[in-house]
Amino acid sequence: MNLKYIVIFPMLFTLMACSTFHSNPKGGALPDFDTMWDYGDPAGTEVKFREILTNVSDQKAPEYKLELKTQIARTLGLQQNFEAALALLDEVEAELKPEYAIARIRYLLERGRTLNSSGFPKESKAYFVEAYELGQKAYADFYTVDAAHMLGIVESPDQQFLWNEIAMARAEKSTDERAQEWLGSLYNNLGWTYHDLGDFEKALEIFQKGRDWQKARNRVNETQIAKWCIARTHRSLGNVDLALELQLALEKEILESGKPEDGYVAEEIAECLNLKDDAAAATPYFLKAWTLLSQDPWLTKNEGERLARLKELGTGKSR
Repeated sequence: MNLKYIVIFPMLFTLMACSTFHSNPKGGALPDFDTMWDYGDPAGTEVKFREILTNVSDQKAPEYKLELKTQIARTLGLQQNFEAALALLDEVEAELKPEYAIARIRYLLERGRTLNSSGFPKESKAYFVEAYELGQKAYADFYTVDAAHMLGIVESPDQQFLWNEIAMARAEKSTDERAQEWLGSLYNNLGWTYHDLGDFEKALEIFQKGRDWQKARNRVNETQIAKWCIARTHRSLGNVDLALELQLALEKEILESGKPEDGYVAEEIAECLNLKDDAAAATPYFLKAWTLLSQDPWLTKNEGERLARLKELGTGKSR
């Protein structure tokens, strides 16, 4: 389960599934690669996208190919292959023309995302701002909201509120159903912004709103993520018993649905048990959390101390 901002990836699968087929100016329809996204398998998605790329000529659909290349770059970024992603985006930039408005917006979004994911959030900001401005001019609400929501991630906390509010207002007023679908991710992001600033009551309110929004649309995975966020916020509020109860219920729900065990849920159960001074019960959960989360390349690269602590507590060497 992906959490805090990373939640955007599974959410986007639902968003992209609402898109329409790309039209071919020479006649016929081109494969709608946006609906083929699997954010849980970026390598597999890359293979599918490259296969499409080899079967479409530059003459028949030049802008389509450039849009597709931006998404191949995104698959590379999700695989932590940032150098290759930026190189491919360089190719796209060289081929862009003034009339390719959507391709340019998508290029800017992916350039910004790649920079942000590779550790350069400040450098990414200008790309998202330009994407937002171009999206407004093109009346492309889906991409405009995307750009605003990314600015709600990379900006300073005080500006994050502003951009999340802009994104939500745009999504709520839009007649584009795809733009409206951003609301689930925006609730998640805004909830974490409040949480990071220590306003846990407001964060809880936003996360509960997000849970209800996802549940009303029968999105099981996204609803479970929102439930995790609610439980995590209760721990921040000092409601440890309730937080533990909610995480145990979520663990049971996930296992009964046939899904694999979730490392984030195991980590939270361990933390709650640890706060209750129940080392015997906490230790195996810490070990489970480390075993599962250490398989995540991003966490391995960026959260080494966190993983080391989980392992230490999981082996009973520290308390």
